[in-house]
Amino acid sequence: MKRNIFLAAAIILFVIINRPVYSQDIQRPKLVVGIVVDQMRFDYLYKYLPYYGKGGFRRLMNEGSNFTFAHYNYDATKTAPGHASIYTGTTPFFNGIIANDWYDRVTGKNVNAVADPNYKSVGSLDDEGQASPNKLRSTTITDQLKLATKKRSKVFSISLKNRAAVLPGGHMPDGVFWYNMNTGDFVTSSYYMKSLPKWVDEFNKKKLSDKYLAKGWKLFLPEDKYSISAPDESPSESDQFNEGHTSFPHTFENVKFEDRYRVLPNTPFGDDLVAELSKAALINENLGKGIWTDFLAISFSSPDFMGHDYGTESYEIQDAYLRLDASIADLLSTLDKTIGKGNYLLFLTSDHAGLDTPLSLMENRLPTGGLDNKSFRDSIKSFAAKTFGNEKLVENISNKQIYFSRSEIKKSGLDIHTLEQKTADFIRDRYPVVSSIFTRDQLEGLLASRQPVNPVLNNFNPAISGDVFYTLQPGYMSSFQEIGTNHGTQYSYDTHVPVIFYGWNIPAKTINTPVYIVDIAATIADLLKITEPSASLGIPIITEKK
Repeated sequence: MKRNIFLAAAIILFVIINRPVYSQDIQRPKLVVGIVVDQMRFDYLYKYLPYYGKGGFRRLMNEGSNFTFAHYNYDATKTAPGHASIYTGTTPFFNGIIANDWYDRVTGKNVNAVADPNYKSVGSLDDEGQASPNKLRSTTITDQLKLATKKRSKVFSISLKNRAAVLPGGHMPDGVFWYNMNTGDFVTSSYYMKSLPKWVDEFNKKKLSDKYLAKGWKLFLPEDKYSISAPDESPSESDQFNEGHTSFPHTFENVKFEDRYRVLPNTPFGDDLVAELSKAALINENLGKGIWTDFLAISFSSPDFMGHDYGTESYEIQDAYLRLDASIADLLSTLDKTIGKGNYLLFLTSDHAGLDTPLSLMENRLPTGGLDNKSFRDSIKSFAAKTFGNEKLVENISNKQIYFSRSEIKKSGLDIHTLEQKTADFIRDRYPVVSSIFTRDQLEGLLASRQPVNPVLNNFNPAISGDVFYTLQPGYMSSFQEIGTNHGTQYSYDTHVPVIFYGWNIPAKTINTPVYIVDIAATIADLLKITEPSASLGIPIITEKK
């Protein structure tokens, strides 16, 4: 009798200890889908709205909660920080992703946000798969889902860019895949697995990249539908395909054989490739089919490549969004069929926006320009030599930050605070193109905030950032470019992005209340009733459920 009592008590104790915090008594979506469109400006939703179909962007806008005043809250509006902030719900101050790459004082070299030589490529013989999330210093919403379900939820992340796949996947995903520009295949890292899943291998064997390249790139709609864009042939556009012109139709016949897979991301077909692999993951991994909520993170990178190549007003950009609209419509249709409409929760946003085409700004006599990086570096070093007798004090200048050498400071017997302040004063007096300047001394001891009270502070990470920080005037870039456009500032043209929630429990609303990119992860956590990421600054913005 006693033995049976002890056995029953042991069983009850085991159940209590191992009971997941993610209770099945609470209603949750079967699947969360995160869509990030690289370099998508908010106004693209409405600029091209007359030409969108019914099932893509228009469906999300009409049937979801559309936040029309969503912004980034820090200065380095680039791909890696953007994806990190979306999924960690915090800024570079806490998540550590201060740029796409940055100067590392320990090695004396630039380091990439996700590159990691400690891991091997899986799916290729080159080093394209050497990556990990180890530089990400806080948890992601995908990590939190894994923790909440004791790893029972499945998490997959897919993109052309490694950083756009690695960072959303977090530290505990089941699969992360990105495009190898050398082979046209998708690869991963030994951080995640020893070999590619069979379905990814089979997908690669289809060589869809070759099929896309073979058919060329023609306008998606009749040419009269593109009158909202700038003239097709423009000096602000890059001749990416060696055609001798920049107008439609485009062929890839003049692209060098060894470069053929490198140009695919510069076309809408890069997005098509990502969409097809995402649908393959959905089906082959049975996402959304179990009792635990799964997560599929998708990042469409091609619009960023094309923005840099063609600018914000080109036929190519308009065509890319019309085609992406159709791809998203197809993806939503697939989700409806496999998961069921209303059973999945989806959000759509961007990792940053982008400046209006600089050449167009200049032609219209609007403020724009650039800082000559080389002469700027030379002048800072010359100032250090003239004022302090040692140009080696300046160790590195990158990402609008100046790094001073600690060893040279010690050797010269200088006070770093004096060095910082005098350098800042020199820049302020010498360069009117500089808008604001901060020293490490001014930023240390302060904390990042949800709102962009100080975008430079939100971008500052005490462990890895530099010593003097500067921003440029609106419309200005680190170096002026006549081709395409760029991004990476605290200004609205770079920070204003779409944020739309759609699907499970989401009401159809248009909301112009100011919200911030860090609110996305907090909102997902609130809807799933799980803990938000470890350094989250955001708040839930879906306050009314359907």
